[in-house]
Amino acid sequence: MQLRAHHPYPSRRSAVLAGNLVATSQPLAAQAGVAMLARGGNAVDAALAAAIALTVLEPTGNGIGSDAFAILWDGNELHGLNASGRSPAGWTAERFAGLAEMPFRGWESVTVPGAVSAWVMMSDRFGKLPFADLFAPAIRYAEGGFPVSPVIASLWARAAEELHPQPGFAETFMPHGRAPKAGEIFASPGHAHTLRRIAETKGEAFYHGDIAQKITAFAAEHGAALTAADLAAHEADWCGTISKSFDDVTLHEIPPNGQGIAALMALGMLNHTAIRDLDADDPQAMHLQIEAMKLALADAETYVGDPGHMDRVCTDDLLDDAYLKTRAALIDPARAQDFGAGAPKQGGTVYLTAADASGMMVSFIQSNYAGFGSGVVVPGTGIALQNRGAGFSLDPANQNHVGPIKRPFHTIIPGFVMGPEGPRMSFGVMGGPMQAQGHVQMLLRCELFGQDPQMAADAPRWRVTEGLGLACETTLPEATLTALAVLGHEITLEAPDNAFGFGGAQLIRRLPGGGGYAGGSDPRKDGAAVGF
Repeated sequence: MQLRAHHPYPSRRSAVLAGNLVATSQPLAAQAGVAMLARGGNAVDAALAAAIALTVLEPTGNGIGSDAFAILWDGNELHGLNASGRSPAGWTAERFAGLAEMPFRGWESVTVPGAVSAWVMMSDRFGKLPFADLFAPAIRYAEGGFPVSPVIASLWARAAEELHPQPGFAETFMPHGRAPKAGEIFASPGHAHTLRRIAETKGEAFYHGDIAQKITAFAAEHGAALTAADLAAHEADWCGTISKSFDDVTLHEIPPNGQGIAALMALGMLNHTAIRDLDADDPQAMHLQIEAMKLALADAETYVGDPGHMDRVCTDDLLDDAYLKTRAALIDPARAQDFGAGAPKQGGTVYLTAADASGMMVSFIQSNYAGFGSGVVVPGTGIALQNRGAGFSLDPANQNHVGPIKRPFHTIIPGFVMGPEGPRMSFGVMGGPMQAQGHVQMLLRCELFGQDPQMAADAPRWRVTEGLGLACETTLPEATLTALAVLGHEITLEAPDNAFGFGGAQLIRRLPGGGGYAGGSDPRKDGAAVGF
């Protein structure tokens, strides 16, 4: 990794170097995390304080009603946590009969929120500070208000146009009948009360007590399937990680039901290509990554679901090296292709990362899925409920078919890189279907091409869409775009936007020799890497 004062990409930020670091998509949340480190807390305390604060500061991407995943290095061992919720017990296939696709908004997209359980489990097992202390910054901002940051204000206004009819939304998130503008003070006393109850009861109020009663009473009022029994039955799981190596580094992801496996599959295919002979911004290097991602995403969409229901094709089948070699052989260096799913076995989110001087590193992601999730907000609580149910398939042949008490396919994924010497990088790229694609782009830029975390975050990105479609940022050079078009990619140009189209990266990489960290924060968002 080379640390550079200048690079050829539009941003001119330098990587932040420090012995303790937090990188998030909202500066006040990053500072909330650093405050915990300054008080003697560790990286888990910092990550959780930042995550809890983000439910207030960036409600467009996450909230108390979110799901969460984490990968953390405790100094000796890597751990993976799946805190995604399951569908209500009343979600039989018959409930959705006659629909062309799963509902995307409203109560019929709401699954059990898991983020609160992640906060509790991570704090209990690895935190140093009292659980309630982690909530102080978030409660302060919810009660006293905070100035809304520019990118979030833009997303908020866009979401309000669509979601204002949803139950409870306008009451909480449209003071004065509209979304708050950048720089306006927004406060949410109900949100503060809910956070205080979660802090006081270590989450019991949310899954078994008075908050659970408010959520399920509102559900019953609207004829929704979610019940008190569904909330009470929720369990998060220490699930470990799955991985794939590329030269001397290994990328770790959370096992299905998440899409992290698609990043691993693409990386496994790229092992069998000539990408090592190319430069970071060579159109041919991009072409190989694009084609590998298409192949991986086609399989992920077909086969990935709740691991307990992946009964025909499992994780090991998808990551089998011999299978990935056959998929890589389909890549034509001279032309783009529209791939279908293979046969591995015959028959908009917030991401943050924190690292401390002891060596602990945390990769954490939580999300409502779409902006503000389902749009349903429980009155007086600040709880915007996620719409993860939209991730299910209505195809009975799909391993992700909707059903009761199942985890849907998830887009949110934390990433972690290990090297021969131990932990190398904690990172993620929030933003729906961009995430696995972003993981591959960040890993190769940092590990194969030697870019520092800020440079990798600043670099122009691409995103595969449908068929031969390829969305590219307008900051990609004209010569690169022309070369990709000649290969057959059907290019659409998009500005580095505010709608998670090209994701929002946060990265912390250990400096050589273990003397501290280098952090990068995506210029496409409001965020910052902060340390001391």
